[in-house]
Amino acid sequence: MAIVVGFDGSEASKVALRWAVDEARLRGTKVVAVRAYENPVMPPVLDPYGAMPSVGPMPGIEPKVMRDSVTEGLARALAEAAPETGGIEIEPRVVEDHPGNALVDLSAGEELLVVGSRGHGGFTGMLLGSVSQSVVHHARCPVVIVRRGAP
Repeated sequence: MAIVVGFDGSEASKVALRWAVDEARLRGTKVVAVRAYENPVMPPVLDPYGAMPSVGPMPGIEPKVMRDSVTEGLARALAEAAPETGGIEIEPRVVEDHPGNALVDLSAGEELLVVGSRGHGGFTGMLLGSVSQSVVHHARCPVVIVRRGAP
């Protein structure tokens, strides 16, 4: 069992990742950092973290190129967001699916699911993003939603 954390490169997901690493240290488990994307939606050169909000298909981008871009972006972003893990393993996982669906599916049988309160979506006035809302209602394990201002 592990702590699954949704990670899209947003500031909220970085805070959630750091919280998940701290919690994993207390529980003696690992963290699975999940980057879910829908293929393809934005040219990789415009997206520093492989964060690709769903805006519609872009013809001409090979699925392997897209997945490789997202995978590389996730590795860079994880190294930046949590350079000191104190020996806690962070397993990166890239999934081609809607983030809410991917996190709910991956929550089955896990210890905890952690997400930031808001990611890369629109509607900046919302307290919870659509992914946070989705996992709260459908996750198959306990859920923690970490606010951006959390330590």
